[in-house]
Amino acid sequence: MLGLWDRRDDPVGSFSKGMRQKLAIARALLHEPAIIFLDGPTAGLDPEAARTVHEFIKELCAEGRTIFLATHNLPEADELCDTIAVFRTRLLRIGAPNTLRAELFGSGTRIRIAGDATMFLDVVRALPFVRAAAVSGDTLTLSLDNPDEQNPILVQALTEAGAAIRYVEPCEHSLEDVYLHLLREAESMWRPHA
Repeated sequence: MLGLWDRRDDPVGSFSKGMRQKLAIARALLHEPAIIFLDGPTAGLDPEAARTVHEFIKELCAEGRTIFLATHNLPEADELCDTIAVFRTRLLRIGAPNTLRAELFGSGTRIRIAGDATMFLDVVRALPFVRAAAVSGDTLTLSLDNPDEQNPILVQALTEAGAAIRYVEPCEHSLEDVYLHLLREAESMWRPHA
């Protein structure tokens, strides 16, 4: 399953780092455990080997196994994990990746307009469901409660105000954004106040 069968008769000393990493995962699974702890399973692997390990972890999850993945690779955690726990000497937050994003940042929409978006800032701020609005060049970034319902109204208001809309896309925060936000929040709580 991990692509090592063709090398089964070769000495492990001749294996690359990626092959050794995959072998370590295979050894951990020999007794078919229900719970598996993996610490940085793709650290130092090339993209192809990392993809093989990712697919293997997904297969293990589909079999009903519980995987604890300790990693600093946040895109990997975002792809593979149903629940994320953020630690910094103690547990800072736990939840599903999308739940953590929504709790910390809410929902949002990014709209690119042909030309300067500044002239449409007042139009979007006048809408009662827009919680916050920012502009950068040709792009409006908006914080909304329910983009699925509110985006059509938003687009209609902008179009009626003369905006030529190029793109409308969700404003998504990365798991790195979540992690850094939680660290800043924790540091401000731990810092002594003068």
